[in-house]
Amino acid sequence: MLEERLKEYISKHPQLMTDLGSVRDLGLPQCYIAAGYIRNYVWDLLHGLEGTDRHTDIDVVYFDPEDVSEARDTRLEELLRTTTANPKWSVKNQARMHVKNGDEPYNSTHAALTCWPETATAVGARLNIEGGLELCCPYGLEDLFALRVRRSPNFHKRSYYMERVAKKQWKDQWPQLTISDD
Repeated sequence: MLEERLKEYISKHPQLMTDLGSVRDLGLPQCYIAAGYIRNYVWDLLHGLEGTDRHTDIDVVYFDPEDVSEARDTRLEELLRTTTANPKWSVKNQARMHVKNGDEPYNSTHAALTCWPETATAVGARLNIEGGLELCCPYGLEDLFALRVRRSPNFHKRSYYMERVAKKQWKDQWPQLTISDD
């Protein structure tokens, strides 16, 4: 099962596990580390690359309609940067991101991830109170593990998707990827 495989991969990444603990300690609702940190790590492993640091940021996503201020996210980023000595933190309350993305309001982190550009990027992980890993992957993990990049069904901006894929130069970094232009 791919979920168990991803959990195994994550559990073997000491820094990611530490970062997941830092995020859990924030106590935010429906909170996950998502996107490139996890996606790129899996792609590295599947390409036989270990020890790379190919993520430009650590995306923390959560859902709290009670406080959608950008200032809160900025404070949380600063807290994480200070406590971890890592400048790569990016925190976004998905209860407000629909405005920026031009979507209908989301009702959960899971719903927000369904609107992300690629299915392989719409993957999040978190540690629960007991220390177990939980995943949020609305499109499953088949594309991630098949090294397949395709546009999410709920992401309707094809030209943006194509520009993003070209700008990220994923195929240069992970040559086994299959990239769909649809």
